[in-house]
Amino acid sequence: MRNFILIIRRFFNLILFAGLEIICFILIAQSHTLQGDDIVSSANTVTGIIYKKQSDLFYYISLGQMNDSLISENVRLRKLVDRYKTVDTLRDSTVRRQITNTDTAVHIVKYAEYVYRTARVINNSVEGVNNYITINRGSADGIAKGMSVVSGTGLVGRVEFVTKHFASILSILSNKQQVSAKLKDGTFKATVWDNERPDQFMMKDMPPEAKIKKGDSVVTTSFGNTFPPDVLIGTVTQVEINKKNGKQQLYLKPATNFRSLQYVYVIENIMDPEKKQLEEPPVKK
Repeated sequence: MRNFILIIRRFFNLILFAGLEIICFILIAQSHTLQGDDIVSSANTVTGIIYKKQSDLFYYISLGQMNDSLISENVRLRKLVDRYKTVDTLRDSTVRRQITNTDTAVHIVKYAEYVYRTARVINNSVEGVNNYITINRGSADGIAKGMSVVSGTGLVGRVEFVTKHFASILSILSNKQQVSAKLKDGTFKATVWDNERPDQFMMKDMPPEAKIKKGDSVVTTSFGNTFPPDVLIGTVTQVEINKKNGKQQLYLKPATNFRSLQYVYVIENIMDPEKKQLEEPPVKK
């Protein structure tokens, strides 16, 4: 208590001056003079800046939760889209939309059923000959070797190694795997990664009759039991003609930005084991 009184005595003049200044500002602000309006306006500006900084801080802190929410919503929408893409029938699409659960006369074939699992990228390489991506999901989360992996914009790769809580993805930026791809007219060929440039793929020896132009989309096929069909691989950025045989060579820009990849979707096709079992060559006895 004695120290407090000594501090008051020592800084009495300064405290008195500050108190009188505050009282003066309050009186001026409450008056309807020009100076009072300026003070209120300045105070409102300062308050607004403080509230904006506070809002920005809370927004930044909640980004992780917002990302998780958006990814969960994307998973729901992807499942909804795949529900219609992976069902075939003997009738055309116009009739199929009229099918009800009580219509037993229509033969429906379901050839795929996808389960999406979200994961966060915790390590990523883009400069190697064969690049790998580590995610924070493993066998305990339902991840298994061979599952396809996509981003919000396009193809990423497939799961190569799995532990209980982590998985390693072989990126399509790799010499180890080629991706079966097709153009919008149905022409298909394998894409090859240009390992000197992580932002470029190639499709070699395309037939000369294929009508290809810059900006065309290139998507996956269902061949090879590797990736789901119609996943965007990239877009055509350049078309070159081989003068010797007339065939075309395409250069593609990948749909996924691997340098800034943060979240991915791991895809499980529940019906894939049955398809693979059917397509396996018979065992010789």
